[in-house]
Amino acid sequence: MSGRPGRLGVGIIGAGKVGPILGAALAGAGHAIVGISAISQASQDRAEAILPAVPILTVPEIVERSELVILAVPDAQLESLVVGLAATGTWRPGQLVLHTSARFGTGVLAPAFAGGAIPLAIHPAMTFTGTSIDIARLADSYFAVTAPTPVLPIGQALVVEMGGEPVIIAEADRRTYAEAVETATAFSTSIVEQATNLLQGIGIERPGAVIAPLIRSAMEIALARTNPDTLNLAVLADLIDQGDGFGSNQTERPGLRDPDRPDDDDGGSVPGWIEPEDS
Repeated sequence: MSGRPGRLGVGIIGAGKVGPILGAALAGAGHAIVGISAISQASQDRAEAILPAVPILTVPEIVERSELVILAVPDAQLESLVVGLAATGTWRPGQLVLHTSARFGTGVLAPAFAGGAIPLAIHPAMTFTGTSIDIARLADSYFAVTAPTPVLPIGQALVVEMGGEPVIIAEADRRTYAEAVETATAFSTSIVEQATNLLQGIGIERPGAVIAPLIRSAMEIALARTNPDTLNLAVLADLIDQGDGFGSNQTERPGLRDPDRPDDDDGGSVPGWIEPEDS
């Protein structure tokens, strides 16, 4: 638990590309990170790099010690994780439970809510690298926030503390939001990959660098038509920077799953559900 008024003891389930970054951002706002779960060696290394003083704990230990639990796991495992922890009576009354999936609202957290927990669905609309550079990029990102009306300000406040801009998404609109995020990411990835591959095919060295100004200007024009207050092309820049070998090295789409696979050495399994992968 945090010893400072208004500060929370935060536990993170999932040490993929998203969880540690959000944890670091909340730590920067003064919250205490009490623990993180990490399954694969890559996830353990990432957790130690981003949150070096934070212990790696089992899932039940994290839930038992935390005032705010962040579920940064793949969509396919989110429901079974919540149900399994409810079946073992692990959720605590008054505890904040936040998942980072783009696709789901708070409905998937119903078993935790039934146990007295407060559900929040918060998705950062950005592509994560899983490195410390993501922390600064949160400041230029919007976060989709879905929560029951009485606690909606809590979700918005957490986003602001992480440096982002909250956007309220209704429960019924969550899947449409997720489709928009995936469509934009898949489209930009596909376009950059196709263009750089064509240039590689005619012998152009560093095709990503060659085509970067064209793609950036085209995206600026397209985005300007929607009249945003600011235009942030950091995500597109990431894709272009990878263009020198883009066809063989695609990165994670925002909110989708981390390629890390689970291993069997966590020792924190809860009966009735599978130990989650990291997202």
